[in-house]
Amino acid sequence: MAWSTRELAERAGTTVNTIRHYHRLGLLEEPEREYNGYKQYEVHHLVSLLRIRRLADLGVPLSQIRDVRASTDSTPQTLRELDAELEESIRRLEEARADIAVILRDEVPADTPAGFASVAGRLSETDASILHIYTQLYDEAALADIQKIAEDVEDVAVDLDRLPPDSDEEVRRALVPRLARSLARNLIDYPWLNDPASHLSKSGYVTSQTMIEAIHELYNPAQLDVLGRAHEAARELVLKLQESEEGPESGAG
Repeated sequence: MAWSTRELAERAGTTVNTIRHYHRLGLLEEPEREYNGYKQYEVHHLVSLLRIRRLADLGVPLSQIRDVRASTDSTPQTLRELDAELEESIRRLEEARADIAVILRDEVPADTPAGFASVAGRLSETDASILHIYTQLYDEAALADIQKIAEDVEDVAVDLDRLPPDSDEEVRRALVPRLARSLARNLIDYPWLNDPASHLSKSGYVTSQTMIEAIHELYNPAQLDVLGRAHEAARELVLKLQESEEGPESGAG
């Protein structure tokens, strides 16, 4: 007894459109039509369709199913590559589940950058935006250090975030040394910040241009002024500290 396309689809647990798609790709042989124009499928069509579906369910790309079914020399390599892709997919899914668990536990925004859920509650909108950009510019080792920096955020970071664009010089001047000490501490604890080239996931040019654009858009003029002065002061603090540490050794020689 022969089956129509719809009946074949029902028996194979698929759809009529899928069967037609397999015909177009040449994966499934088309049966001859009866006098009324309807296709008449037989058992061997069902078996062939089920084999195709099995490979598709394993994740074999449709473009490679013909070779895999034929058991060509490339079949083992195709399956090994597929297995590696599945392993990576599983890893990503497990990471996503772990991230979701932390987001639910800590009740933080769902779009919190991966790895930063523990500090999300203390992040300003600007800080969160910068962290999102960092995740695309730095490698995992650098992001781990940035997470530690975020965990040790000080009151000065909050004050900087609240600094209005029209703040007067006295307020800015008072904020600069406080921020400089915090920045200097980070430069000392994480030396790669002085030369991050080895921790970039993008080119130095792309990283530099992206950060310049981000900083100028995310911070107001007063904040930019304080940041610029604080970074300069932080570099001077680090330099003085390094000179003081090297002094006794050079004198002893």
